[in-house]
Amino acid sequence: MAKKKGGVGRHVTKNVPRTFSPNLREHRVWVPELKKFVRVKLTARGMKTLNKNGAFSTLKKAGLV
Repeated sequence: MAKKKGGVGRHVTKNVPRTFSPNLREHRVWVPELKKFVRVKLTARGMKTLNKNGAFSTLKKAGLV
C-alpha cells in the first residue's frame, strides 16, 4: 500500500518486522564486600540500578554472587 495511505511504500521487495534487543554491556564491577572485581554483562538500565542500590545487594538479588 502507498505511504500516504498508511502503508510502507509501493516499491518494497521485502517487509521485515523490527527487532528490539537489550542494550547489553560487559562491565567490571568492584564489590567491596567481596574485595574483588566481578565481571557482569548487564544493560545500561542495570548499570544505573547497580549504582543506585549498591553492587553487592543488586548482584545478590539477581543471584550472581
